[in-house]
Formats: sequence, structure tokens, C-alpha cells
Amino acid sequence: MSTRNRRRASFVSAAFLSGVRDALGVPAAVLAAGMIGFGAFALERGFSLWLALACTAGIWALPGQIVLLEMHASGAPGYLTVLAVVMTNARFLPMTMSLMPVIRHPRYGRTSVYVVAQLISMTGWAWAMRTCPDLPQERRFPYFFGFAAACWVVSIIATAVAYFLAEGFPDPLRLGLVFLAPVYFFVILIGEARTALAAWALACGALAGPLFQVVSPQWSVLLSGLLGGTLAYLIHKHYRRHGRG
Repeated sequence: MSTRNRRRASFVSAAFLSGVRDALGVPAAVLAAGMIGFGAFALERGFSLWLALACTAGIWALPGQIVLLEMHASGAPGYLTVLAVVMTNARFLPMTMSLMPVIRHPRYGRTSVYVVAQLISMTGWAWAMRTCPDLPQERRFPYFFGFAAACWVVSIIATAVAYFLAEGFPDPLRLGLVFLAPVYFFVILIGEARTALAAWALACGALAGPLFQVVSPQWSVLLSGLLGGTLAYLIHKHYRRHGRG
């Protein structure tokens, strides 16, 4: 290996390890807490350990994993369960489309991009959108890979640990652990709402969520996201047009 290639490999490794170090703190701890809650629910719903681990490793999104558990427990047909999980995780499509232009580099081929895309989570996306723009372009992809991979591995381990220790967990504790990750994600978004559009989106979403929960609990998340986001965009567009945004 040439000196240039060795320096490049060292540079990539340093970026990867930097992402791992940043993940092994509050982000991984919050995700681990949520996965402990999931592991407890999986045990209660009669899932085997290997199936619970497969859910965490493959779905890699707490809402989708909880939907799978609940629909399986209710005896829903398999195709409806798959459809519900897919719709629950559809939010990752816009996340991926917004993140990849930030972290992608010509050095990394399509296969690497597909692998990293599978590791995108709410926490990883929010962290990367805040951190990666301040990094050199060449460091962003391996940095995010290290961050996301560390969170993924920690979550799988947490699911396994919970499966063996969760029999004594009361239901309120399980629910509280599951909801830690969305709360942490929301706090990150509030801290990063540096633009008028981001502030309007958070405000409209916060107002639309409870309203649609009353009107239609089954569709509240989808409707509040769609209509709240659309309203935020229209308000922001109006203010920009009049020179106030």
C-alpha cells in the first residue's frame, strides 16, 4: 500500500472512530433504553429472542417494531402487518433523501451507500444533519457510518439484555423507555430549529398532533405530519413573499 493510500485509510478510520465515540454517549444510551422497552414487550408478546433481535436489526425503528408486535399479538394477517410496518417507516425516505447529499462522497460506491442508508434512524439523522455540515466532505460518510453502526449494535445488545431481565419491569417503565427516543429526537430538533421554516414546522406539528389524535387516532401521526408540514411551508412562503421570513 502506498503512503498516500495509507494516509487515506488512516483518515477514514479516524473519522469512523470519531463517529463511534460520539454515538457511545447520550445517543446510544437513549436508543438502548428504548430497545430495552421493546425487548420487554417482545418477551411479553411471546416473541422468541432471535425474532426480537431480528426485528431490531432489520426494522431498526421503534415505532415499526412496536406496530409489528401489536399486530402480531392481535392476530392480524401477515400482509397487513408488513404494510403497516412499511407505512410506519415511510418517514425514512425523505430523511434518506435529505441526508445522502450531505454525507455522500465520490469515493464511496453504490453498495456502501445502500448499506449506510439501512442504518439511518431518527437519532442518527438528526445528529448527522447537525454535525456533518461542519465536517470536511471526505470525513462525513465514514463519520456517519461509525455513529450509526455503533447505535445499531448497542440497540441489538440492549434488546437481548432486556429479553432476559424484563420480567420484573412494570408496564409504565416499559412505555417510558420506549418513548425516550422520540423525546430525545424532538429535543434535538428544537435545539436545531435555526431557520424560520424549521420553527414553523415544529410549531404546526406540535399543534396538529393532539388535534388529529382527537379526530382520528389511527391516522393522527400521518395527518399531523402531512398537513402540519404543509401548513408550515405555506406560512413560511407567505412570510418570505412579504419580506418577513
